[in-house]
Amino acid sequence: MKKLPFYFVDVFAEKKYAGNQLAVFRGAGKLSSAEMQHIAREINFSETTFILSDEPTNGGFDVRIFTPREEVPFAGHPTIGTAYIICNEILQGKAEKVVLNLKVGQIPVTFSQDGYTWMKQIQPIFGQQHRSDILANILGLDTSEIDGRFPVEEVSTGLPFFIVPLMNIAALKKAKIDKDKYYDLIKNTQAKGILVFSPETHEPGNDISVRVFVDYYGVPEDPATGSGNGCLAGYLIKHRYFGQESNNIRSEQGYEIGRPSLLLLKAEQRDATINISVGGKCVLVGQGEFI
Repeated sequence: MKKLPFYFVDVFAEKKYAGNQLAVFRGAGKLSSAEMQHIAREINFSETTFILSDEPTNGGFDVRIFTPREEVPFAGHPTIGTAYIICNEILQGKAEKVVLNLKVGQIPVTFSQDGYTWMKQIQPIFGQQHRSDILANILGLDTSEIDGRFPVEEVSTGLPFFIVPLMNIAALKKAKIDKDKYYDLIKNTQAKGILVFSPETHEPGNDISVRVFVDYYGVPEDPATGSGNGCLAGYLIKHRYFGQESNNIRSEQGYEIGRPSLLLLKAEQRDATINISVGGKCVLVGQGEFI
């Protein structure tokens, strides 16, 4: 009987039972895409990843990422959590860097002495801008609760998101998706996820507070979104949100759904290039075998 080893990891978590849950499967190369999708739906975390082989290919490990509804080319917390498992379980902690071969390309992940795992994201692509009143209507907010100094904009570092700047944490807490209006909006947009953020935070010492809604992928609200926060990091630099061409900020997420998370965002603009890295801690919470 074929047994498939798996691990449960909390990603962007400062302690166990926080951050974003991830299931990582090893030795999944013989599974079909349909089987992977069935397993991801069975687990029903925001994402489940499949390491196809314990042996690297072209300097990296082949990995596929699935939400409960479909495969995605890139996602942040699955990249960091899977690299953590590769480093600690496959390579026995003997690596300072792991490369993941994803649908979006090769993503390098590095491990620092302070326990944080860092991934370098691809260059941000800035897409369509949208009227703030349309997003306010979808989010159940007044237009005045969206910060009009900055645009509502689609941004992608491999997975596109709407970036929506809010005035304060009261608006952040109030936000609630109207599903009918949401699905009407995304019929003709590349972005399917909506990221809202506030300059006010739950925890002192953090710089921004974030919420992410991705009903399209079967995730009504995500507790920690590395891909979305990477898009946000690029957005903050492009629009000089903090008035600088480089940022090193602490982004909190997940408080509204009882999964407090911390993501570290580094971004710097050099000429037309914006370099983005997203970091966080991982905690192994369980392991076993699928039959």
